[in-house]
Amino acid sequence: MTWDLGPAILFCPADRPERYAKALERADSVILDLEDAVAPADKTAARGFLIESELDPARVIVRVNPLDSDAFAADLATLSQTDYRTIMLAKAESPKRIAQIDARFRLVALLETAKGVSQAERIADLDSVVALMWGAEDLVASIGGTSSRKPNGRYRDIARYARARTLLAAGAREKAAIDAVHLDISDTKRLRIEATDAAASGFAATACVHPSQVEVIRAAYRPDHREVAWAESVLAAAEGQRGVFTFEGRMVDEPVLRHARGILRRGGA
Repeated sequence: MTWDLGPAILFCPADRPERYAKALERADSVILDLEDAVAPADKTAARGFLIESELDPARVIVRVNPLDSDAFAADLATLSQTDYRTIMLAKAESPKRIAQIDARFRLVALLETAKGVSQAERIADLDSVVALMWGAEDLVASIGGTSSRKPNGRYRDIARYARARTLLAAGAREKAAIDAVHLDISDTKRLRIEATDAAASGFAATACVHPSQVEVIRAAYRPDHREVAWAESVLAAAEGQRGVFTFEGRMVDEPVLRHARGILRRGGA
């Protein structure tokens, strides 16, 4: 799968145009948010700011309001007046309706409700969908829960299931998967643990809500020198081998070599 927007994607409220450029400077790419980050009374002004903005469209995702909201049509009409062509669809649920979105836009489907997660595979099948992202808090709220995390900070089982299903649905269709935001800005330890796990599991990126989280995420996705050295060595050793072989006391077959290639791809990011 190809993901060209980098591992650290920073949310920025669309009604705060003075933050646009700074957000893009700090992160690999930015999500200009027309949905939850903007109060209903401020959405019209936020759309105007998007039209006037001059960011690199290749590094911008715009989160639009859900398909069943009154704001969705206005969001798309606004984006048609800009060069922004990657949108994040909030509360994506209906594959049939998503398929009807203007084909000029490439879509990041945000699975953050029980209905959305249950349709992960069908949504990932759509040609216009380039990535899936999952969201924890709206998901838990959609089934009557009150918190996605346990008192120790770890995700509850239902959130872990949604995360895994999103990743598998995306990976099975060679689409990118984006890990959810970590809302506790001060808890860099847990963010580092989760971002490291996301990178090792196959996520292409992790979204973040504060600039201070960017470097933590980048470091988590960047393999250390020992991993890179191992990957280079095992791939070199594979040249001329026929099938399975032994390297440094470990059996090596094609899946192991794919892991090594993945490490080098992340190292070059």
